[in-house]
Amino acid sequence: MADQQPTQRREFLAGMAGALAATTLAGAAGRPSGPLVDSHVHLFSNDLKRFPLAPNATYKPAPLPVEEYVRFAKAAGIDHAVIVHPEPYQDDYRYLEYCFTQEPSPGFFKGTCLFDPTAHDTPDRIAALVGINPRRIVALRIHETHKAGTPSLSEGPIKDRDMQSPAMKATWRRCRQLGLAIQMHFLPWIAPQIAELAGQFPEMPVILDHLGRMGEGTSAEAAGVLKLAKLPGTWMKFANIGSSSKEKYPFDDVKPMVRRAYDAFGPDRMIWGYFGHDMASFNREVELFDRMFDFAKEEEREKIRGKNALRLYQWTR
Repeated sequence: MADQQPTQRREFLAGMAGALAATTLAGAAGRPSGPLVDSHVHLFSNDLKRFPLAPNATYKPAPLPVEEYVRFAKAAGIDHAVIVHPEPYQDDYRYLEYCFTQEPSPGFFKGTCLFDPTAHDTPDRIAALVGINPRRIVALRIHETHKAGTPSLSEGPIKDRDMQSPAMKATWRRCRQLGLAIQMHFLPWIAPQIAELAGQFPEMPVILDHLGRMGEGTSAEAAGVLKLAKLPGTWMKFANIGSSSKEKYPFDDVKPMVRRAYDAFGPDRMIWGYFGHDMASFNREVELFDRMFDFAKEEEREKIRGKNALRLYQWTR
């Protein structure tokens, strides 16, 4: 009996090692090929005393601290991520700057900013933020989500400002000078106004969030979103496609929109955002991506999964 125990223990440990190796290989095999860049990450501290939400926060988020996201990113094999500075913090960047200090490898994170694009001091404030965070701030995000026929806002939470304001144009001009992109979160009826401004800054990238939310507009408005592809600096982001769907996951009614966006922008001007926040949600997002892009060649999917974002956000020069 005594002689059998060491043998049984060795067999048990060998079996555990084999199972662990098989699990590791399965996880690696489940990771898509090529670089993975999550271009749309919202992070929220669980320490509201140190990193409070803005008094006029547009919503109250559940915590998703950077430490938790970093553990997930390592497990999923994510190469880089863009922290899209979320509305609940408005123009307070303390948590974004803290996140930069917690990255798993140098240069892992970059981020967007949120300022009132029609405030006269915004161009200088953007320049100051870029100056103290060199090579980190990649875009100004602008929210235009009020319904057609409703007025723009001139105060309150940072959203729905007048796209045709001279101050808006001045802000775009400074972003171009600073080497930033404009990231538009908008309803489809706004597309012609985006085209008017973007056409004046053809060398500046303009990123269209969430598939342009095409499913939330009329067919003519959705066509207007696709027309933005004629401007060489516009990029389409595949993220949060559920907002365009009238169905539950896997949102099959959005697949024709994905194909039309792909046909308009091509595989070289599309990026992918939101990979989830744990391995279960990551696997779900990978499955959704593969389902939506099953018509594309693997090398084209690799571009959308990360290669394009490496170029757009200047991780590679």
